[in-house]
Amino acid sequence: MKSLMLFFVLVNLMALFITLSATTSNNEQFLNEDDETQEAISLRGTSRFLAQKNARVVMTCDKYPRVCRAKGSPGRDCCKKKCVNMLTDRLNCGKCGKKCKYSEICCKGECVNPWSNKKHCGSCGNKCKKGNACVYGMCSYA
Repeated sequence: MKSLMLFFVLVNLMALFITLSATTSNNEQFLNEDDETQEAISLRGTSRFLAQKNARVVMTCDKYPRVCRAKGSPGRDCCKKKCVNMLTDRLNCGKCGKKCKYSEICCKGECVNPWSNKKHCGSCGNKCKKGNACVYGMCSYA
């Protein structure tokens, strides 16, 4: 049984080796075929998309503030060329660069400890009833 399993492992390793050696042998591609001069670009370790010469224009929020209002954006506010939500982002809580401590979360632009805060017990907006304490992120624990 062990010899049969060893045989299958060796066969799979040989197939993997053959596949890898066949794909890396063709590592050069000629671009600009319509030009008279052709330059060789090595594609080893990169994808064809990265080898393209025409660079994409990157739209950052410091130059284009409307980028943060687009659908699918992480937030409407711009901090250090990145779109963030200052109401919930732990690295930009309430204002750019204001970091919450390790045990804190950002709720409505405030750094709070969800393990002991009565207004945000366990998560943002989870209020404990009057007379109950927030312990370990749970109202009236005990």
